[in-house]
Amino acid sequence: MGKLVSQIFVSLDGVYQAPGGPQEDTRGGFEQGGWTVPFADEDFGRFVTEVFGSVEAFLLGRRTYDIFAGYWPKVTDPSDPVAAKLNALPKYVVSSTLTDPEWSGTTVIGGDLAKEVTDLKERIDGEIQVHGSGALLQSLFALDLVDTVHLLTFPVVLGAGFRLFPEGAVPTAFRHSGGRITSTGVSIQSYDLAGRPEYGSYELPENAVG
Repeated sequence: MGKLVSQIFVSLDGVYQAPGGPQEDTRGGFEQGGWTVPFADEDFGRFVTEVFGSVEAFLLGRRTYDIFAGYWPKVTDPSDPVAAKLNALPKYVVSSTLTDPEWSGTTVIGGDLAKEVTDLKERIDGEIQVHGSGALLQSLFALDLVDTVHLLTFPVVLGAGFRLFPEGAVPTAFRHSGGRITSTGVSIQSYDLAGRPEYGSYELPENAVG
């Protein structure tokens, strides 16, 4: 049985849009693309290498897939830990319009997302990783299909852009499973799905006073 694992970058105010470059995603007039770049360091690089060392397949949204497909096939160094996995392992892209992907090893997923991803998890042993793909990730959260989230929070407030958990997101509880802080202040925290939130109250019982 496969495990669906997400790696996603967010700002302190929860924005995931265009972390890697100015032209990566300008929807809504977003002009702050590339906000993660100043925080790259060796700690961040080590974490990325570790993540890609565990992957067996990739599940990507169309926008992230197009960004990856435009760059990683050109990186042919077999020692590159990211390119080696992305170019060699199966890639599944969720799209209703892509019909003939040119990147080797790509399969298009359409139709019933819950069924398709559940079937994928049953067929593949090990980690099926979702990188970026914020809109897809929101759908996967709503379907309770994400097993683990590596949430990388960067010390910057953007004040605009698409947020990972918008109003109306399905209430979900997670269990913290590990974490670290990079030298530039990026908080890398891992969480496993734990079901629905539990609620309580900090009010003192009536007999606790006096």
